[in-house]
Amino acid sequence: MADEDRTRAGANAGSELSDRRGAHRPPGITSGQTRSALRRLARGRQRRRWAVEGLAVLACLVALVSYLGNRPAPEGGDNSAGPPGAQAGTARPTGFPAAEGRTGEAGPASPGLRPRQRPPSPTPTPSASSPAPLPAPPVLLVTRADVAAEVDLTAVGTRDWMHWGLRGGDSTVRKRDGAGEILDEGGAGTRVGWDGNQEVFSWRDGTPERSVTDTPNGIYTCGTGSGFALAVAGSGELRTVHLYAGIWMARGRLEARLASGGLSTTLRMEDPYTSQSAQFTVRFRAPKGARLVLTWTVEKVFTEHCGNVGLQALALR
Repeated sequence: MADEDRTRAGANAGSELSDRRGAHRPPGITSGQTRSALRRLARGRQRRRWAVEGLAVLACLVALVSYLGNRPAPEGGDNSAGPPGAQAGTARPTGFPAAEGRTGEAGPASPGLRPRQRPPSPTPTPSASSPAPLPAPPVLLVTRADVAAEVDLTAVGTRDWMHWGLRGGDSTVRKRDGAGEILDEGGAGTRVGWDGNQEVFSWRDGTPERSVTDTPNGIYTCGTGSGFALAVAGSGELRTVHLYAGIWMARGRLEARLASGGLSTTLRMEDPYTSQSAQFTVRFRAPKGARLVLTWTVEKVFTEHCGNVGLQALALR
């Protein structure tokens, strides 16, 4: 009896367990049908995912076609190959940054590069330096003329001037604030003051004598070979020198030459009986640092009583 009771109890327990397991199954689905239902459910979910992805791709294509269709064509109808914005007047597509911080204006850009990624401008090729101008050729021209009755050294010697003999044989007066380019380099013979020249000289800008009016004074030196040596500095520019000189019963020789070499000129003036005066005008061009050298000497005398050459003034302009 006890064994029979245990057998029945086990059968009842198995029946109850079987009933509980069957209670969790969906109604109407048997164990053979469960797997096919799950497969259909999975396939439905996959088809819905594909539909969503297809709609997303379609939306992207529609947006791209719309963007390309709205791009403005180049002006003038020229649709030749070239990057957008490479031609003048092409509007900037929406979404591209303005070149160099400007809005609404398309700057030139290289193909495939955004405007702010332009390559740097090429370094300009330095132009070949022009050759230095050649220095002007030297010039030396000497002419002779009569001296005016009155000479204004302030007006004639705008750059510099010098006067001899105002206070005796060793006396000189120069232009105040002048260029200092007139040099007295001496000469053979003794210098003697003279106050009987036919022409008179005046100035208003001298030193040590500031102003003098109508002085006939000058200097002279006697005997063959005696004379004066003067020099004027060159600057590379054309300059004009006026030399006021004379003779008395002698032949005087004026030699003008450029110390840099190459050019020289000689003029003579003589009077066996009395005195003469002359204005020698010298136009010259010498390199800076070179000098015009003037020598005024007695070449011949016609009397035993001090045939000579005289000197009054020299002016530079």
